[in-house]
Amino acid sequence: MMPSMAEDYTTALRTMMMPRDTNHAGTIFGGVILSHIDQAGYVEARRHGINRWVTVAIDRVEFHAPVHVGDIVDFMTRTVRIGRTSVTVDVKVIAERRTSEERVHVTTAELVMVSVDAEGNPTAHGAKGGA
Repeated sequence: MMPSMAEDYTTALRTMMMPRDTNHAGTIFGGVILSHIDQAGYVEARRHGINRWVTVAIDRVEFHAPVHVGDIVDFMTRTVRIGRTSVTVDVKVIAERRTSEERVHVTTAELVMVSVDAEGNPTAHGAKGGA
C-alpha cells in the first residue's frame, strides 16, 4: 500500500467496477473512467459553492494501469487553483485490486470547472480567496 497516493487529496467518489463497464478485452472502458473523473471534478468544484458547474477542459489523461471487474476505484480530488468563476481540480484515480487489495495508480487528470448561471454564462462562485 502506498499512503502517499492520497496525500492532500479527498475522496470524491468510490465505486466498484462491474461487468457492464468492460470493453472487448475484459478491462474497464477508458470512457467509464473518464465519466467518473468528470463527476469527481464536479464534487470537488461544488465544495467551492452550490452553483451549476460545467467542465471546460480536461488535461491529458494517460492510463498507467488497467482497471478490472471487481476493482474498487477511488477518485481522489484536490483544488489546485481558484479563480473568480472557475476552479482547477486534480483528480487522481487509484484502483484497489479485487484479488490482492494492492492499490495501483491508474491515472491523474486536471480539470477546469466553471460556475455558470441559468443561461450558461460564467458567474462568480463565491469562494473566498478567488482571483
